[in-house]
Amino acid sequence: MGPVRIVLALALWLAGASASFAEYPERPIRLLLPFPAGGAVDIVARAVTAKMSDDLGQPFIIENKSGAGGIIATDAVAKSPPDGYTLLLATPNLTINAALQASLPYDTEKDLVPVSVIAEVPEVLVSYASAPFATFPELVAYAKANPGKLNYASAGIGTLPHLTMELLLRRIGVVVTHIPYRGAAPAMTDLLAGVVQIKLDTYATSNGHVQAGKLRMLGIASSHRSSLMPEVPTIAEMGLPGYEGILWIAIMAPAGTPQAIIDRLAAASARAARAPDIVARLQRDGVDPVGGTPAELAALIAREIPQWRELAKAANIRLQ
Repeated sequence: MGPVRIVLALALWLAGASASFAEYPERPIRLLLPFPAGGAVDIVARAVTAKMSDDLGQPFIIENKSGAGGIIATDAVAKSPPDGYTLLLATPNLTINAALQASLPYDTEKDLVPVSVIAEVPEVLVSYASAPFATFPELVAYAKANPGKLNYASAGIGTLPHLTMELLLRRIGVVVTHIPYRGAAPAMTDLLAGVVQIKLDTYATSNGHVQAGKLRMLGIASSHRSSLMPEVPTIAEMGLPGYEGILWIAIMAPAGTPQAIIDRLAAASARAARAPDIVARLQRDGVDPVGGTPAELAALIAREIPQWRELAKAANIRLQ
C-alpha cells in the first residue's frame, strides 16, 4: 500500500471512529451503585441520570450492587469493556478503600477514569440535646477539659463520618472515644438516647431531630454556609480553616474509555446537575449540585487517597 493510500485509509478510519463516538450512546447505559436502593446516594443518582437520559437519548439502568464497602461494584466496573456502557457511581468509599485496604482486586487510579462529580453532601456536626455544650466552641472547651469522657458515633470503622471526625479531632487536639455502629441508623438511635454525644451526619437525616429539639446543630463541614440553615456556621469559620467533610457523588468509567465518550458523559452530567428542577430538588435535602469536570474529579481522588492513608497511620485506623 502506497503512502497516499495509507494516509487515505487512516483518514477514513479516523472519520469512522469519530462518527461512532458521535453516535454514542446507541443503547442503554448501566450505572452500578455500591449501595442498596432507597438511600440518599441512590436518590441523587436516579434524579440526575433521569435528566441525563433526556440529554443522551438513552435510558440509564441503575443496578444496586452493594457489598464489601463498594469493592464489588467497583471491581465489576473496572473489569467491564471500556465502551461507555458500564459506569460506576462512586463516593469517598472509592478513595478510602484505596488508602485503607491492604489489597484490592483493581487499581483505583489505573483501572478507572473520572467523569464528573455530580453532587456533594456536606456533613453536619450534631450533638445530643442534653450534652453539656450548646455550640462548637463549647464542645472544644469541654472536650479539652474532659479528655476521653465524650463519645462519638459513626456508621462503622473506615466510613466517611469516622475519618472526617478523626480529621476534626486531630485538628482541634482533643480525645473523644469512637463508637462504631453497623450503619447510620443505629448510630443515630444511640445519639438520640444520649449513649453517644456527637456525630457527623447529614442535613436530611438530622434536621428533623434538630427541629424537634432532640439534637443540636453545632456546625456544617462545608466551605460555605447552607441556604437551608444560614444561621449555622461552618466549622472552618470557627477556627479550622480548610476543614471539610463532604460526601461527594461522582461517575467513573473503566480505564480506556474513549475521551470523546468521557467528555460527552461529563457534559451531560453537568447539564443535568445544574438543571433548575434538579437543583431545587437536591437542595431541599441539603445536597449541593456540582456537575464538575473529569480533571476536577481526578484531582479530588489524587488528593484524598494520601490524605486518608496518612490519617489512618496517624490515628491507627485499621479495617476489620
